[in-house]
Amino acid sequence: MSLTLRCASLVCELKPELGGCIAGLWSDGIAVLQSTPADQLQSVRQAASYPLVPYSNRIAQALFSWQGQTYPLVKNWQPDPHSIHGVGWERPWVVVSQDAASAQLVYRHAGDTSWPFAFEATQAIALSADALSLRMDIRNLEDHAVPVGLGWHPFFAKRPGSRVVFEATGRWEAGVADPLPTHRLASSGLDAQVADLVVDHCFDGWSGVVKLTDDALAIRISSSLRHLVVYTLPSRPDIAIEPVSHVNNAMGQWPGGQQDLAALGVVTLQPGEQFSSAMRIDIQHH
Repeated sequence: MSLTLRCASLVCELKPELGGCIAGLWSDGIAVLQSTPADQLQSVRQAASYPLVPYSNRIAQALFSWQGQTYPLVKNWQPDPHSIHGVGWERPWVVVSQDAASAQLVYRHAGDTSWPFAFEATQAIALSADALSLRMDIRNLEDHAVPVGLGWHPFFAKRPGSRVVFEATGRWEAGVADPLPTHRLASSGLDAQVADLVVDHCFDGWSGVVKLTDDALAIRISSSLRHLVVYTLPSRPDIAIEPVSHVNNAMGQWPGGQQDLAALGVVTLQPGEQFSSAMRIDIQHH
């Protein structure tokens, strides 16, 4: 079942059973995200946006250690040897409330080989006249502390004149043959034309705002989160601008040994505790 939200000139189509994803977002008929009508969307990998929960990006070699125990995870991005993006984007979500311009989705995870710990995640998705607002919560259902992360993976449509601008304090460099981060460099962020941009990095110290402008739209992406993953290539029709809570591979194994999870942005939840995050996409026409 798909859902269509409408407010003024904005239309957002959701496909809850397909990873709780957003199939498309249009403003006055112009695709804000790289959009597909929900009834035509067959794979979450072609979605306009999907939730990242209970972690974002990769966990190296799909091996995760917590409190002295190592858990092998499912390698869910073959032939990539790592696990990626958590489990929320691969599981059906349940619609618990909806009206003309908003919906609330829930996914309850029992703990399995994709992620060992039980949690409940909630997405609140709402349109206003000129913005899409997103909120995601994760609650620990275990009787012990667990690490968590959150984020969103929206793909913004690439158009003539596209330019991306944001401020940050650091950028994590990746290996040549493997996208896992290797080291951090100081960075002021990014101010670049999108058409020829080659980027696949996680930035930290993000200001919480990205401006994406082109010949048709001025888009402002904002979030309560302070890490940002940006990915595009000249051959791609889109640019992924992903607000996330932690550095790529924050929960995975590093060549130098165990990292400080909190310093990398990972949140530890006690039993029953909840972590919340928000994101907003404001859209203006030129």
